[in-house]
Amino acid sequence: MPGGRLTQQERQQIALGLADGLAYAEIARRLDRPTSTVTREVMRNGGPTTYRADLAHRATEQRTHRRGQTAPRASAAPAQVHGRDPEAVREYEEIFTTALIQSGTPKMMARVMTCLYTADSGSLTAAELVQRLQVSPASVSKAVAFLDDQGLVRRERDERRRERYVVDDDIWYQSMIASARSIAQIVETARQGVGVLGPRTPAGARLENIARFLDFIAESTIRSADQAREVLHTKPETAPDQPREADAETETDGGSGSGSPAGGAG
Repeated sequence: MPGGRLTQQERQQIALGLADGLAYAEIARRLDRPTSTVTREVMRNGGPTTYRADLAHRATEQRTHRRGQTAPRASAAPAQVHGRDPEAVREYEEIFTTALIQSGTPKMMARVMTCLYTADSGSLTAAELVQRLQVSPASVSKAVAFLDDQGLVRRERDERRRERYVVDDDIWYQSMIASARSIAQIVETARQGVGVLGPRTPAGARLENIARFLDFIAESTIRSADQAREVLHTKPETAPDQPREADAETETDGGSGSGSPAGGAG
């Protein structure tokens, strides 16, 4: 039924749909569920290639049990603003974390990144991360050190001299450039191997092909990042907290609207 928790039978149908190569929207249509429900279910339980209905159902029961046990510690969750649904935010954080893990980010590092990216300020102190994640300061310190080395966070001091961990609009650009430079180092190393093994040998030819492929990837990455960098500093067409034009028109009550200034605003 629409709404409510997924049943084990529904999870089995999701697994069958994934095995048949169906899109999330088609699986959701067959279950009479929102597509977002199916997407969230799959992403939080291993992704489309490893989703298993029995494991997903068991994991959900375990999460429900843990929430009941940790209910008194709910104060660790940040207060929600902008009319956000706390449950929807929590579930999205799980989805985002899972996506980062599937991309190769270690679990604790992914959890820290999710906290930072979903914080409106884009920055948190170590104490705030410890409170939100309910982990040890050492775990946070290790995760931040890893992310700092990868260029995915930066450190700065606030007015109270506390160290804050920050993600800003340029972090992803810098990360892509750092990644391209790492690839370029592999290119250089591969070409050294060509000279050692001989360019006319099978091994040498293999390394040369790897070098040419990665060289193209590195150059393309840098070029694309430079071209797209301004996107990171451009507001979306509908900025947060900015009323849409249609909403602004509805605020002017009564009358025929013939003198409404919204009609020709540019």
